[in-house]
Amino acid sequence: MRLQCPMPFAGYDTVTLAHGGGGRLMHRLIEGVIGPTFANPVLDARHDAADLRIGGERLAFTTDSYVVRPLFFPGGDIGKLAVCGTVNDLSMAGAEPAYISVGLILEEGLPMETLWQVLQSIRASAAEAGVKVVTGDTKVVEHGKGDGLYINTAGIGVVRHALAIGPKSLRAGDAIVLSGDLGRHGMAIMAVREGLEFDSEIESDCAPLHRAVAALIDGGIEVHFLRDLTRGGAVSALVEAAEAGNVHIEVDETAIPVRDDVRGACEILGFDPLYVANEGRFVVAVPAADADRTVAILREFSDCASACVAGRVTGGPPKQVTLRTAIGVPRILDMLSGEQLPRIC
Repeated sequence: MRLQCPMPFAGYDTVTLAHGGGGRLMHRLIEGVIGPTFANPVLDARHDAADLRIGGERLAFTTDSYVVRPLFFPGGDIGKLAVCGTVNDLSMAGAEPAYISVGLILEEGLPMETLWQVLQSIRASAAEAGVKVVTGDTKVVEHGKGDGLYINTAGIGVVRHALAIGPKSLRAGDAIVLSGDLGRHGMAIMAVREGLEFDSEIESDCAPLHRAVAALIDGGIEVHFLRDLTRGGAVSALVEAAEAGNVHIEVDETAIPVRDDVRGACEILGFDPLYVANEGRFVVAVPAADADRTVAILREFSDCASACVAGRVTGGPPKQVTLRTAIGVPRILDMLSGEQLPRIC
């Protein structure tokens, strides 16, 4: 029996997405096919982590898979990436990360030294983030079928606040705060792939974010929205927020921090840093009155030293994001049709 494909992908016989996802086509696949298939109130919230109530406890639950190439890169590796990515997804629900699972898909012929290095990185990253690896799985696939190593994770965290953090909590007048400079993770990966050398090595921003988020909540900041800026970068996160929250978001190009070496690498390779993935950066929306204090709290953390107010939620046309360029001209931002940097997480 052949199942009828939903309208957003009618006429497609195969998945015709750029490998890696993260663009408008992946968004359509999730919103038009995958999401409706499993529709329920928890999933329909479209958050980085599911918000669950179990036995009187409020928990956050998330899962992710990591297929980065190469396995090791300046500032991290697939093991550190897997732990930080899982911890950060829980953090975006304002949760305190507690436990994670690690599923390993190993390609036949993977050097044991490589596996050992990745396992030690997972152990060290979990210890740094204060989470425990409590379950997992290992599978081996034939040589040439697994590209060395893939990792799947799941994570559980405890939510100890009463905030409703999500795109539907966005309000006109909210300040849009970035936790730091953009583009380093994607450019660290691409510099290795392309053999680019700069005066100083570009390192990934891969880092756990939960302590910075907890500091905001513990400091009494009324957090309305959180999202880490991974695949698709800042633009994709903001567009998803504007569409799900039915609001208009305006960002200021001159306020967005991008390091000179990252900007130079983007220019060489033809990328826009606003679309480049990050693994240690997030956006937070707070009432305008809390904006300055939000920035001050974030800047107490080394990974958020360049935190800044980058935009605001306005009363403009809903489900839209505009960029006020350096010359003062507004430009509508949208997701790319596909992923400009595949296999970076």
